Amino acid sequence: MQNQKQLFDLSDDVTYLNGAYMSPQLRSITEIGLQSVAKKARPDEILPKDFFIQKEILKQRFASLIEASDYKNIAIIPSVSYGIANAANNIPIKKGDEIILADEQFPSNVYIWQEIAKKNEAILKIIKSPTEFENRGKKWNKNIIEAINHKTAVIAMPHVHWADGTLFDLKAIREKTKTVQAMLIIDGTQSVGAFPFSIKEIEPDALICGGYKWLLGPYSIGMAYYSDAFNDGTPIEHNWMNRYNSEDFASLTQYENRYQEKAARYSVGESSNFVLTPMMIKAIEQLIEWQPKNIQNYCEQISKEMINKLRDLGYFIEDSQYRAHHLFGIYLPKHINSEKLKTSLKEAKIIVSFRGNAVRISCNVYNSKDDFMRLLNCFK
Repeated sequence: MQNQKQLFDLSDDVTYLNGAYMSPQLRSITEIGLQSVAKKARPDEILPKDFFIQKEILKQRFASLIEASDYKNIAIIPSVSYGIANAANNIPIKKGDEIILADEQFPSNVYIWQEIAKKNEAILKIIKSPTEFENRGKKWNKNIIEAINHKTAVIAMPHVHWADGTLFDLKAIREKTKTVQAMLIIDGTQSVGAFPFSIKEIEPDALICGGYKWLLGPYSIGMAYYSDAFNDGTPIEHNWMNRYNSEDFASLTQYENRYQEKAARYSVGESSNFVLTPMMIKAIEQLIEWQPKNIQNYCEQISKEMINKLRDLGYFIEDSQYRAHHLFGIYLPKHINSEKLKTSLKEAKIIVSFRGNAVRISCNVYNSKDDFMRLLNCFK
């Protein structure tokens, strides 16, 4: 994998290490967006079939990226909260059941579970991160697995933690959930696209992804996978496109009780989106060409020298076995003045995020080893 910065519209005087906040956009995707906006000026050229062709292609591409065997298990969503809500509202939860969450994960995978727990008199169990740095990721994974028991109805968590890149062993967690018939709902927003994810390997009940981060797509569109367990569920929104035979415009007033096959019922209204859908297709096609495993390897290579030197200086960065390479947190020694560090980063035009007690670094193929050397100088 080689540096791909020339394909992005990034300023040369800015070091952008903040893909977890929002990805920069490929020039090719911007061009598709502009062309798509112009098409609306001539609505006579938008045919009924155009409401369906592109969205089916998008679902096929996403299924390929995540190794889902059937693209009909894919839905198009406007946000993570929308996709999680479709799953949460179709999981049978009884009084006294437990809903397990990882501590301090992004709110879109928290608020709905608080509501579901309250509505069904269930128990929300938060598995906190270890307070000590030594074996932190290993212990956190162990604690999550041990928390799963016969009362567990569902565990909702990310693959990679949004604040510091902690990597969760979803395969082991999935195996434990199977022993107690609990469901596994994954927020893949901070991993899918830059980190390999296989539906065939992990077998989650649902995978929800925002599109504007590691999928390199535009804002307000995302992708979701729903297993066959959700085939007979009720969507949170009832729109005409998700009903059976909606392709026949002449018969739309023959109202249908039946839905389109499998996860199609969970797609947002106007999922044909003539601007965002083509852009998202192009983004995912680029990721399929690059391959997430190659992106991980590239990010590891350009960051490893800086990481080793920071550790020598007393900074804590999680062991590579329990963190991602495209997203990781740097925890500061007590003697470091965080405000002074922020000033240094700003003056150097290095863009990162501060999340909790960690400085969040999130790189991609538009970054280089030189970017990390500039970052190292600020930490020094």
